[in-house]
Amino acid sequence: MRQAKEPSSAGAVLGWLALAALAPGAAHLRAGWRRTGLALISCYIVGLLALVAFALTTDNLVGTLIERMTTIIVSAAVLGVTWFAVIVHSFIVLRPGRLPQGGQILTGTLAGLLAVAVVLPFGVVTQYVWTLQSTVNDIFQETPSDSPSSAAAAERPEDPWAGRQRVNILLLGGDADDNRIGVRTDSMNLASVDVKTGNTVLFSLPRNLENVRFRPGTPMAQHFPNGFRLPPDPGGGRSDLLNSVWEYADAHPEIFGGKQHQGPRVLMDTIGYTLGVKVDWYALVNMWGFARLIDAIGGITITVEKDVVFGKYNEGLVKAGTRKLKGADAMWYARSRTFSDDYTRMRRQRCVLGALLTQADPATVLARFNRIALATKELIRTDIPRGMLKNLVPLALKVKNAKVTSVQFVPPLISTGYPDWERIRTLAAKAMRDSGENKPPVAATASAGPSPRKTAAAKKAAQSPAKGITDGCDGSL
Repeated sequence: MRQAKEPSSAGAVLGWLALAALAPGAAHLRAGWRRTGLALISCYIVGLLALVAFALTTDNLVGTLIERMTTIIVSAAVLGVTWFAVIVHSFIVLRPGRLPQGGQILTGTLAGLLAVAVVLPFGVVTQYVWTLQSTVNDIFQETPSDSPSSAAAAERPEDPWAGRQRVNILLLGGDADDNRIGVRTDSMNLASVDVKTGNTVLFSLPRNLENVRFRPGTPMAQHFPNGFRLPPDPGGGRSDLLNSVWEYADAHPEIFGGKQHQGPRVLMDTIGYTLGVKVDWYALVNMWGFARLIDAIGGITITVEKDVVFGKYNEGLVKAGTRKLKGADAMWYARSRTFSDDYTRMRRQRCVLGALLTQADPATVLARFNRIALATKELIRTDIPRGMLKNLVPLALKVKNAKVTSVQFVPPLISTGYPDWERIRTLAAKAMRDSGENKPPVAATASAGPSPRKTAAAKKAAQSPAKGITDGCDGSL
């Protein structure tokens, strides 16, 4: 038989309610509801132990949570409602009706606020995960890609990378809009990531690379056996540069036996062949959508080494100095070629990527999660299969704290008009080897001619074009 032991003061009622919010069942035990209290607190302890065991025994915790977002949403909603009910019932069993009228009003009001407060964390989790799931579903395809890497991962789930040391993802900045047919990829960077350490090399290829070679045996190689070369445009420009490969392949399905939308696959294979690597997936970023992402995280701090002019009539200006740039200014800083050139622009783009990588910390992402998710939906087009996110998300977290170096294939390192393809592959292979050795990045000195006064160490350093991704982004050129 239950023996009532209800608190006799408003402070005691509120104290036990607060304890019940942290340890469900405590108020029931205090009020004499022994069986109910023991059942509630036992379920609570078992649940906590199960969560701890799950966290400690799951090898890929973040990836598993990404994979089980629907379960998290349902569980958070159910737990929120349950916790609310426990607080309400705890208040009832404490019999606040025995208190004076003022105490009843006070405890009732604060009990209601507490009941709402305990639901809020579950509501936030539900809303965040729902938004994340919606974003993932919008961006990533549901069915696995037919690429060999995806097939190998499906066959060997214990090793999603199929025994490979590196994963290569092509990061593209496109300028497609409503007034232009097709996609021109004016920013092309290949991120080669060590799957164990997260150490990454970012290879930047210039948009104006000429005489592009295609992998032997492919339709484009058969169509352009001597390299990608077309007659000059009527205005004297060229439409046979590296940034036109995607656009050209999409516009000429007859080369591929009538198959449509071959641009992404052709560009991936072409850049992979150029660098001597296998490209696993691509991600195409709408450059002005990227500006919205920068706005979503509250801007990025950049050191602008000198005034950057932009606009059709040179009416825009990003002033020199270290400042926090909004999305539009950051994009103009990264994209403008006014009084500049492609290679300087590539360096500025690297600085923007580096700033985003280092400044988008977890606290900022959580605080602005909804805005970031909305901006990301409008930003990315990719062939990364949804099932690979379980493995790619933890890898991305490794990259955040790993060594990230950059190699820009620009003059004088290479000639864009007459590229030395073998040299490009050799430099790429060396950069990836150096990245795997966990040595500090070595800054390139390709712009300086050989000097007899150089030390042996300096000569050795000059052989490596790899830089830290933010080297030279502090205003020192």
